[in-house]
Amino acid sequence: MPFPVTTLGPQRTPPPPKHYGISSPISLAPPRETDCILTQKLIETLKPFGVFEEEEELQRRILILEKLNNLVKEWIREISESKSLPQAVIENVGGKIFTFGSYRLGVHTKGADIDALCVAPRHVDRSDFFTSFYDKLKLHEEVKDLRAVEEAFVPVIKLCFDGIEIDILFARLALQTIPEDLDLRDDSLLKNLDIRCIRSLNGCRVTDEILHLVPNIDNFRLTLRAIKLWAKCHNIYSNILGFLGGVSWAMLVARTCQLYPNAIASTLVRKFFLVFSEWEWPNPVLLKEPEERNLNLPVWDPRVSPSDRYHLMPIITPAYPQQNSTYNVSVSTRMVMIEEFKQGLAITHEILLSKAEWSKLFEAPSFFQKYKHYIVLLASAPTEKQHLEWVGLVESKIRILVGSLEKNEFITLAHVNPQSFPAPKESPDKEEFRTMWVIGLVLKKPENSEVLSIDLTYDIQSFTDTVYRQAINSKMFEMDMKIAAMHLKRKELHQLLPNHVLQKKKTLSTEGVRLTALDDGSLDLSVNGENSTPVSSLPAASKTGPVTGSTQGRNSPAPVAMAASVTGVQFPEVSLQQANPSDSLGGASSESIPQTAPQPAVPPAPKPMVTRVVSSTRLVSHPPRPSGSAATSIANPIVGQLLLASRGTSTADLPSTPALPADPIPVIKNSIKQIELRKTPRGP
Repeated sequence: MPFPVTTLGPQRTPPPPKHYGISSPISLAPPRETDCILTQKLIETLKPFGVFEEEEELQRRILILEKLNNLVKEWIREISESKSLPQAVIENVGGKIFTFGSYRLGVHTKGADIDALCVAPRHVDRSDFFTSFYDKLKLHEEVKDLRAVEEAFVPVIKLCFDGIEIDILFARLALQTIPEDLDLRDDSLLKNLDIRCIRSLNGCRVTDEILHLVPNIDNFRLTLRAIKLWAKCHNIYSNILGFLGGVSWAMLVARTCQLYPNAIASTLVRKFFLVFSEWEWPNPVLLKEPEERNLNLPVWDPRVSPSDRYHLMPIITPAYPQQNSTYNVSVSTRMVMIEEFKQGLAITHEILLSKAEWSKLFEAPSFFQKYKHYIVLLASAPTEKQHLEWVGLVESKIRILVGSLEKNEFITLAHVNPQSFPAPKESPDKEEFRTMWVIGLVLKKPENSEVLSIDLTYDIQSFTDTVYRQAINSKMFEMDMKIAAMHLKRKELHQLLPNHVLQKKKTLSTEGVRLTALDDGSLDLSVNGENSTPVSSLPAASKTGPVTGSTQGRNSPAPVAMAASVTGVQFPEVSLQQANPSDSLGGASSESIPQTAPQPAVPPAPKPMVTRVVSSTRLVSHPPRPSGSAATSIANPIVGQLLLASRGTSTADLPSTPALPADPIPVIKNSIKQIELRKTPRGP
């Protein structure tokens, strides 16, 4: 009997698995039992840091947002009635509060504020938001600390609603009504909007896009909680100072999740460090291919915009109009972050091998033991309100000073600590509020010279000029607002900082890793290890020298003199052993990190000529210094002077009018302090 003939229809091939991002994943390996155990240990380690909010507190936030949402709807109805809209429109006019930032991403911590956006229909103006809605909030009994910042780059109303701090932005859409199911990711909503509304919408649009571009939201959230805590502990969480802000860290974690879509948090944390310690910056990090919407809005595109070609660490937002969220990153901050990525990879490798616990990843590094030279910036104002505004302005400009320091040929790295500290008062009888920031310096060994003299007057002067100009132009400036800068060596920091801040942290096994960007001609001042050279303390009379940027017209501020002990101390490199490539974590040697297509080759920005460096060379020989019963011979140290010399201009007082004179800030007079640092042998 012949077999029946069957006619086969078109064969259906199973659809390829969905992949996220602009490239295929590196690994599709599912989690193993050991990964699950490590993830549970990670959760237990995170709990004491307060990164998880209790369910009761979460429900309280939801209730507050619901009250705020009802308040917005009620306000928009009142505005609609006052503008005589048809009753049918008024009944369905809508209005809605959207959230963005850490709360929308689901990674907010205990007590964190909420970023919110008020979306209104086309007949509600921004002026209504800052008048009638502001007044309505003022009358609400649960609203405290209400303040409007209408002239900000992104205008905002700040308030405390039943104990929760909330920042509310405003956007008016070109719609007659605001439906409840409105999806802000719809690019057509941007048509015919003013730029302030587009900026306000951007936060929600970027946050929603990130959540739609990750394979598993729960794994993404837990990983992001761990990475944000790590970044804060390691002092690299600050967009305003040139590190990364919350949205940038979220995009880096999201890209890691795209490359390892089936991995869980313990694996993703390690892969995060692997990917971005090997990333070939300045290739951009993209979560999806940029799309052109023909709305004539500026987008990040180095092919079109020359300024975009000079961004050092571009991380591009996924929502149109695409922007670089890390335009503040400098050479120094990128160098610091890459080094932290490498140390994070070394620690997570130890955790994988059960040689360390997760708590080691969140140990704060010893910033105040890491460098030998520091610049301390102090900002002071007579009242608390003035001080709050003044500190905000000064902090927003510190990256300008860091950028200027980086351009000096003898400064390899200028590392600003994002944490600010209260500064001691000049006079206990004087009412004054003071804040200070600390910048660690790595100095470069001069070629064919044994004395290092650097003039930083222009850098400090330009920074203070910029701050004072903006304060005057924004009508914030008051006569007693001051900026001061001074140099301190590591052993002198106790003069301004309390012991609990300076206390050396527990030594990490990764200590000893050199800054990778340092070349053989650089001076490595980054580790206070066994082979580091101690700095002998100075006489009290020559310990500090403030560069004063006050407006009091003092004629003889002392100069800043910095001494560099340039010694050829070498530190051991850390060798990172890789895990078995066959396991789900994968070995680094077997993985290729997919980079985005390189941008068109652009010649680097020309390095400015450093005309303010004082050329001074001198060899200083020191006799051997005995240690115990035996005398130990010490090689002649190279002694240097880091000098802030004067531009020779006179001091002038700031006028009360906004017009800024040529030199409003007292400059440094010609006065040189000579400081010698000796390489001292350690005791037995």
